[in-house]
Amino acid sequence: MAFELPPLPYPDTSLNDKGMSKETLDLHHGKHHRGYVNTLNGLVEKDPALQGKSLEELITLSTGKPDMAPVFNNAGQHYNHSMFWKSLSPNGGKIPPKLEKKIIEDFGSVEAFKDAFRKAATSQFGSGWAWLVLTPEGKLAITKTPNAASPLSEKQGKPLLTSDVWEHAYYLDFHNRRPDFITNFLDNLANYEFAEAEMLAG
Repeated sequence: MAFELPPLPYPDTSLNDKGMSKETLDLHHGKHHRGYVNTLNGLVEKDPALQGKSLEELITLSTGKPDMAPVFNNAGQHYNHSMFWKSLSPNGGKIPPKLEKKIIEDFGSVEAFKDAFRKAATSQFGSGWAWLVLTPEGKLAITKTPNAASPLSEKQGKPLLTSDVWEHAYYLDFHNRRPDFITNFLDNLANYEFAEAEMLAG
């Protein structure tokens, strides 16, 4: 069964006032993400050994294997982008009580959490991702991954929230100001309710 581009979980104009334009979403979701899905489907179609496997299975299978780099890159980008759309919300920026309590417990304060996330996102050289994860030990942690890598491929824990720091994620709205994009993500776009639900699901 072919992989499909997931629909955005909100209207493509609903983040305009939050700092992410319809033009960015049209390009990022409708072109970039769709391209990864289409390429992945083409790769799977040509290789019977890949057919019938889940997205997570394809990522695990191809991690660290240079001969499977195209599969890893496109499966990883499909996985990461699918997570990114869920990490955004027209009502973003509001941290619900249970997640806030856990953030304060594990980072010391909400500001310390935001500072750690901002540092990870801005220090990721080139293209990549910043993540809030729940570690196997049950602690919240911040991590970053390059290109198509993720906490799944790097075995860093369960992803709860992510921000894309590839330039196409922010260049139309913030030009080269990645730090401003990340601050806006944390304060206005981040879907902390989704992160809390993922955390509570274990």
